[in-house]
Amino acid sequence: MDLVSLVPSSGGLLFTVAAFVVALLIIVAVHEFGHYIVGRWSGIHAEVFSLGFGPVLLSRRDRRGTRWQIAALPFGGYVKFLGDSDAASGKDGDSIAALSPDERRHTMHGAPLWARAATVAAGPLSNFVFSIAVFTAVVIAQGVATEAPVVGRIHALPAAFTPDPAAGPVLQAGDRIVAVAGHETPDLAAFGAVLDTLPATPLLSYDVLRDGQEVTVRGPQALPPRVAGVQPRSAAFEAGLREGDVVTAIAGRPVYAFRTLRETVGASDGATQDLTIWRDGSETAVELRPRRADLPLPDGGFETRWLIGLSGSTAFEPQLRTPGPIEALGFGAVQTWDIARTSISGLGHMLTGAISTCNLSGPIGIAETSGAMAAQGTADFIWFLALLSTAVGLLNLFPIPVLDGGHLVFHAWEAVAGKPPSDRALRVLMTAGLTVLLSLMVFALSNDIFCP
Repeated sequence: MDLVSLVPSSGGLLFTVAAFVVALLIIVAVHEFGHYIVGRWSGIHAEVFSLGFGPVLLSRRDRRGTRWQIAALPFGGYVKFLGDSDAASGKDGDSIAALSPDERRHTMHGAPLWARAATVAAGPLSNFVFSIAVFTAVVIAQGVATEAPVVGRIHALPAAFTPDPAAGPVLQAGDRIVAVAGHETPDLAAFGAVLDTLPATPLLSYDVLRDGQEVTVRGPQALPPRVAGVQPRSAAFEAGLREGDVVTAIAGRPVYAFRTLRETVGASDGATQDLTIWRDGSETAVELRPRRADLPLPDGGFETRWLIGLSGSTAFEPQLRTPGPIEALGFGAVQTWDIARTSISGLGHMLTGAISTCNLSGPIGIAETSGAMAAQGTADFIWFLALLSTAVGLLNLFPIPVLDGGHLVFHAWEAVAGKPPSDRALRVLMTAGLTVLLSLMVFALSNDIFCP
């Protein structure tokens, strides 16, 4: 392999690493700031707020005596409170013993139980708040579809999907769809419900309200084989497919509906698929090998299917409206809850062997996804940040010593027993927790390397 051939891959690697570092630093900053700000509000003094570990690159001390710093290894961060022996909030007994009772009140280990518990819980909570805020902002910025199926912008599609205006009226922006191919569509939900039952033909008949009158027009297949999104790390992503591409044929056979593509890939048993892709007026041939994937179901279960990593879109963008703040906030909260619920369900199914443990990604997988989402655009990357923030917040709530969830278990023990676990017990539990955490990281990393 010559040096020139390495340039594209090196550029892609650098971009992926940069996107991963940016994503990680943002999520860590959100998490650690939660610890810091609630600790400050509850009277616990933060000595250091660090993004990264190792040698300090930049730092400054604020008027409260907290040193804010950026360190050389950008793979995490920490808040070191007064009386902590290390970044993991270990107890510095000698340092605390030298403090006055009033000063001990401002340490993590000398503060009241409520203050310590609130400070610990604030990290994961900040991740969830960040996710909700991002999802809320995105839905306000992008808008939501109106209740009625009104045509917005019609997507560019191959000639087979484009009716000839000379042969009669055609679907256009502003049309309110009353029925499609004989199926009544009183609202957008009804329109979505009939998409997979429509004839797999390039053109369909639409009954629409236009200028106050009902008109029958022709328009493109309502759910054509057009790409709305490409899953990172999928076969389609690696083949270079992108939003707006249209699959016009599989193994030379024409494809007119997205369900045909989905059904063909699903029945492939992993065999290579020869696709013809239309992009910007020209066609090209692509070979894809479907991969097995475990997909969450609405009831909380999972199903295993063969996928190439494409999602489909309707032939047009629906007319949008700007949601109110309460509606948007509700969407953000539901989206965050769904991610957490699906993650917990997935872990449970992996533990019972119901789905493959390859669904658990490690740092390499997260880095690749970071780069892929950043490459698809700022909006996709921001959405990914919110998803990752939810995952980090959830992970930190696991009752493993060294994680926030483990500390909360210690605080719960103290609340019930009236005293914290002994220093010796804490050291043993923290060592065990660190062993478990490192084992999980090694396992996830092996998935990144060995899983297909």
